[in-house]
Amino acid sequence: MKLGKGISTKEEFLQMLKVADPEMSLHKKRERRHGRCVIMRLSVPILTIGAVLLGISSCATVSTKPLTPGELRLLGMLVPEKEKIKGSSPFVVNISFEAEGEPEIRAACFYFADDGPHCFKVTDANYGSPGTIKVQIYTKNSGARALKGYLLYIRDGKIQPTNVISTYFRVIPQ
Repeated sequence: MKLGKGISTKEEFLQMLKVADPEMSLHKKRERRHGRCVIMRLSVPILTIGAVLLGISSCATVSTKPLTPGELRLLGMLVPEKEKIKGSSPFVVNISFEAEGEPEIRAACFYFADDGPHCFKVTDANYGSPGTIKVQIYTKNSGARALKGYLLYIRDGKIQPTNVISTYFRVIPQ
């Protein structure tokens, strides 16, 4: 007995109903959406772990050898309001350092990606353990920016550069 056009068995008829059943396609869509949500939920912790490891590895490049007389060594760089930086507007960069004595700091110099160095006057220096300086800088270009910096200081009567440190931030278009 034929149940429909081209269908000869009850199993073929039930299979046709499954394919035509909108509930079945909704179920498959939900499964796909659930799979995407799982991937999204897993990507956030993985990216966070990657960022932490990158931060740790960048700190690991700072020398741990004892300072020589008159030496100044940079430890880290922080852009306090990095979520609010607009192109061509000044912003503050805080740099932590350790020093043997109180060497005279002449300038803070920065590279934005491959652009630079651009040197700026140090507005505030506090010697301590660690010491800190504040520098007001600006950049014209918007987007994600890699910032590398070093200080120029007087050592043995000569201007010397420190080690280079870096950070990342985003500049909002003006």
